[in-house]
Amino acid sequence: MLDPRMTVLAKQVINYSVHLQKGEKVLIDAWDECYDLAGELMKAAYEAGALPFLSLKSTPLTRTMILGCTEESMAAWADYEDHRMKEMDAYVVIRKQHNSKEYIDIPREKMNIYNHYHGKVHYGTRIPNTKWCVLRYPSPSMAQAASMSTEAFEDYYFRVCCIDYKKMNEIVTPLNERLKKAEQVRITGPGTDITFSIKGQAPKEPICGIFNIPCGEIGFPVIPDSANGTISYNMPSNFQGFVFHDISFTLKDGVIVKAVSNNTSLMNQILDSDPNARRIGEFALGFHPFVTEPILDTLFDEKMVMSLHFTPGNSPINPCSIHWDIVTSHAPEFGGGEIWLDGELIRKDGLFLPEDLLPINPESMKKEIAPPF
Repeated sequence: MLDPRMTVLAKQVINYSVHLQKGEKVLIDAWDECYDLAGELMKAAYEAGALPFLSLKSTPLTRTMILGCTEESMAAWADYEDHRMKEMDAYVVIRKQHNSKEYIDIPREKMNIYNHYHGKVHYGTRIPNTKWCVLRYPSPSMAQAASMSTEAFEDYYFRVCCIDYKKMNEIVTPLNERLKKAEQVRITGPGTDITFSIKGQAPKEPICGIFNIPCGEIGFPVIPDSANGTISYNMPSNFQGFVFHDISFTLKDGVIVKAVSNNTSLMNQILDSDPNARRIGEFALGFHPFVTEPILDTLFDEKMVMSLHFTPGNSPINPCSIHWDIVTSHAPEFGGGEIWLDGELIRKDGLFLPEDLLPINPESMKKEIAPPF
């Protein structure tokens, strides 16, 4: 029996996130048998007068493809995927993960080939040229990683995903305006003191709920050569099947010159996979009031209330084959921290301080954006 919340979510994605118009083409990439949500997305696309295209994919079969890949095979694969992507006006991907560690034993050299050509399609064509949205599917595997029952996780998933994004964007507009005017950011906290420039990089307006579901962040590129200092992360990060923790980066003139974690060797192999992978692609502040704990899925964890992420890899001004969102929390129970904009303290221990930013704090925002169920 179809969960009616699937229909609510699908209509939200089609009508708000990618705001499909009559006659537009949308590619729906459905991974690992998330058929009911894919079907509701197709129905919503037809209702909007759009033209849905469906692609069914498998994580285990993609693993097999990567294990046997060569430069030649991946170049041919990317040509095919790129040609199809260029025909689309919009792109929606749903991932139902049966096993989040499916790629963990792929040799690094094979993963680098795949990342390179995957990046050509998605960072080179999809992101700059289509309307797009990325979301997950509430699977038992995700529930297990989140230490929840399947039923409890499904309730959590829909509560987090189906909020009022239009209202959230209204609430965070004052923060976006401040960021548009800012030049230098300083982050401090346990093991962290780092400065960098964001001059001219903030979005024209908040875009919560447009590219990611769930959403609850304002993120934008970092000027590539501007970051100096050290940042330590207190949240685990599941990247391509391995869970990293105790991560710390030291940067000089925008380059990560020292990287340590529970697997320092693997981390440095990833950061050496691309000429720009040691530069920071994105800085973002997370403020989703219903996302309060990490669940080992970056799409959720990076929106966590009182958090930030400082991301090695791809951005519009730092082209790269990886984009690794790594999250740290400034909540008091995780050690706290401060965010400074041009010498003004705007957030301390996860809470915004200026009067115009107080409505972003969790107890205020919860009342305004709660889902319809």
